[in-house]
Amino acid sequence: MLSAMILAISIVALAQFALYYWRAVVTGVAAQPVSGQVLAAARLDAGILRGDDYRSLAQLHKLTPDLNAGRSGLGLVPLYFKIIQAIGTLASGRMTGLADWAESERVLCARYAAVQVDRRLQANLALAASIRSC
Repeated sequence: MLSAMILAISIVALAQFALYYWRAVVTGVAAQPVSGQVLAAARLDAGILRGDDYRSLAQLHKLTPDLNAGRSGLGLVPLYFKIIQAIGTLASGRMTGLADWAESERVLCARYAAVQVDRRLQANLALAASIRSC
């Protein structure tokens, strides 16, 4: 019985660590600057991202070809966005603090998607330039 309890506590601690690590990686990527090309392509106002801009950036990410096979897409961010969207919808009007937190997380998802689109665009431009130079 004691060994089962230690195993359960260990699994919960590992899952919590994995969640915190994933969140830190997403935050680190989202903190990078976004080029004006991406903001213009998504038709966003003066570089101000909102949580509602995530869907257009995710669609733009799908339209941007990925020429490097080793790169991944948005990962678990779409699922995280849906969960946060549901939390924000349930909290709106009742718990303003939770609704504000949910909106800040939605903005984080939008910034992450914008940086990923920018990375793909820059990688594709670099690959096209290297092909032209041959």
